[in-house]
Amino acid sequence: MRLNKTALAAVTAALSVCALAACSSGSGGASSTSGGGKAPLVGVDYPRSDSDFWNAYITYVPEMAKTVGVDLKTTSSQNDISKLADNVQTLVAQGVKGVVIAPQDTAAVIPTLQQLEQKKIPVVSIDTRPDSGKVYMVVRTDNRAYGEKACQYIGKTLGGKGNVVMFEGDLSSINGRDRTEAFNDCMKKSFPSIKVFGEPTKWDPPTAVSQLNTVLAGNTIDAIYMQASIYLPSTLQALQQKGLLKKRGEAGHIVIVSNDGVPAEYQAIQDGTMDATVSQPADLYAKYGLQFVKDAIDGKTYQPGDDGHGGTIVKVGDQMLEDQIPAPLVTIDGKFPDSLPVTDKTLWGNQVG
Repeated sequence: MRLNKTALAAVTAALSVCALAACSSGSGGASSTSGGGKAPLVGVDYPRSDSDFWNAYITYVPEMAKTVGVDLKTTSSQNDISKLADNVQTLVAQGVKGVVIAPQDTAAVIPTLQQLEQKKIPVVSIDTRPDSGKVYMVVRTDNRAYGEKACQYIGKTLGGKGNVVMFEGDLSSINGRDRTEAFNDCMKKSFPSIKVFGEPTKWDPPTAVSQLNTVLAGNTIDAIYMQASIYLPSTLQALQQKGLLKKRGEAGHIVIVSNDGVPAEYQAIQDGTMDATVSQPADLYAKYGLQFVKDAIDGKTYQPGDDGHGGTIVKVGDQMLEDQIPAPLVTIDGKFPDSLPVTDKTLWGNQVG
């Protein structure tokens, strides 16, 4: 599905409205499929609402609650780990039987997990894996595969030579560490002639643009790896201002690869200003996060192996299982190995809105 600028703006606006409605209410009244008030009450904390990806997740949660059969209480921590801790206490006081969280600081969340364990309230962690502590299930994708896929696409597209700027996510997050380490490891092993400028950004677009401008002041760059779609608008604007925004196939085109799979990325791929992204499944995060917390409340147990919906459950440490949901590489035509074309209708980014 190709979105023109008007349609894209409408989708983004719709997501933002839904996100604000969900976050400002402090609770969600999703109806259940089980009826009779028997559906378990589940608490969901939304980690942030400043990106299209998380706004999509926020939109999917009430929808998937109806499908799974749970009632909701929701909060929003806005990327503040102390607020997450407070929100969890609020949810517990409201009587939730299980909690779904997406902690952006995967070390600082440990005390909150310990408190929930003491209260025998099961936890499902979405997108990020806590550094330690007990959770019933982690629902995420293999984030090392993100870095590997971006590395392989950039390295092969550049013919193994050139300069690449990588916008590193927050390294206090397992996602930022996984993507950064995998990208660097792949480049050293497979494309040693490519120079990588690793720029710490903590998921902050203005910081990323500042770092990019610093690199450009003394270097020519051939590619950019953005570890999240949140960087896309400001990056394209910065390149445009410097006369460096060339379309795919034009001389001087800077290869851009991102992560998330939001509609704006697909539009940029179709426009030729961007080359590829990895589709992170916002819809499946919502669905299986709620399903697993319901299963925990019901006393169901899981073992490593096939998860039954296209992914794999793996054991991490002594107390965690992680459901790794597939996240495909998306390119203009799907001709790059193991990629999907940007118009593929199965991609959630082509369905949202």
